[in-house]
Amino acid sequence: MTYQPDAIRTVQLSTVTLPLATPISDAKVFTGRQKPMTEVVFLFAEITTEQGFEGLGFSYSKRAGGPAQYAHAKEVAQTAVGEDPNDIAKLYTKLLWAGASVGRSGVATQALAAIDIALYDLKAKRAGLPLAKLLGAHRDSVRTYNTSGGFLNASIEEVKERASRSIAEGIGGIKIKVGLPDRRTDLARVAAVREHIGADVPLMVDANQQWDRSTALRMGRRLEEFDLVWIEEPLDAYDAEGHAALAAALDTPIATGEMLASVAEHERLIEKRACDIIQPDAPRVGGITQFLRLLTLADQAGLDLAPHFAMEIHLHLAATYPREPWVEHFDWLDPLFNERLETKDGRMLVPDRPGLGVTFSEQARAWTTDTATFGPA
Repeated sequence: MTYQPDAIRTVQLSTVTLPLATPISDAKVFTGRQKPMTEVVFLFAEITTEQGFEGLGFSYSKRAGGPAQYAHAKEVAQTAVGEDPNDIAKLYTKLLWAGASVGRSGVATQALAAIDIALYDLKAKRAGLPLAKLLGAHRDSVRTYNTSGGFLNASIEEVKERASRSIAEGIGGIKIKVGLPDRRTDLARVAAVREHIGADVPLMVDANQQWDRSTALRMGRRLEEFDLVWIEEPLDAYDAEGHAALAAALDTPIATGEMLASVAEHERLIEKRACDIIQPDAPRVGGITQFLRLLTLADQAGLDLAPHFAMEIHLHLAATYPREPWVEHFDWLDPLFNERLETKDGRMLVPDRPGLGVTFSEQARAWTTDTATFGPA
């Protein structure tokens, strides 16, 4: 059977505001740098082709930047109409050049991420394969850990209860937030959770960039006794030298990378040996096209992988990594989709549905604040 050329007929963009049931606080709130998070703004891209194939992708922003992503995507989306949806790398480059004057990181490429991810979803659906299988999976499930129950706005009793619930639901590890101005409270919370879940359950902590170099080293040494899987973002996200020194000084692995907004920024982390576990975010670095470039670099450097947020996307990408990765379990996005990801025995299972395996829910439609469609009426 020969390939029948196809073309993108329409690109529909939607901006969706997801309200959070409880305002969320991490260390950035307690140090006065940010306000509690009450919502997440998403940019969705829905692509249809002349042959009737469809793809869904999304990007997101927390606290600020959502309207900017939507505005930039609207400026460049027409560029994709009429192109072959299978030529994803070519399309990414074309979209990038359409908005080249605003650069190749941050909002500029996060806006493209939704379209890029939708194209991969579409391609996998055309092949009748889950995205992980289209890309080439090393495994059918990925170790998973829960973050959404460990924020600092929750009391330690709430954190322990949510940890128990997560483990009962088949989630393998527990991550809690640290970085409070009172370091003794941080240590007490970590000790309480470790005692509660026991020595055999993987435990991680995340300081959300709120320590300086000397504090990070002191806290890192104090935290060694808890046998942590990693210490996440102990320093400013762009302090590659500081992270490298910390990684060399501590036995506990250092994880970082989620806040970086391009492959180039991650390359600096890798070159400086600034982490043991790299945590890229596909929507933040520009989509799956860019994420796959980064995975090659990370593997060559011998790094472990734990992508940030957006498990609906990252489960598939983590499944393709040669080294055993982790994927972050967040239930915040559940209302946006009709399907749910399954966890069992500490792992998240790659769904057998084609593409990403998720479809846009009616609730997501109800939370949509604006849409724009490009292509023939």
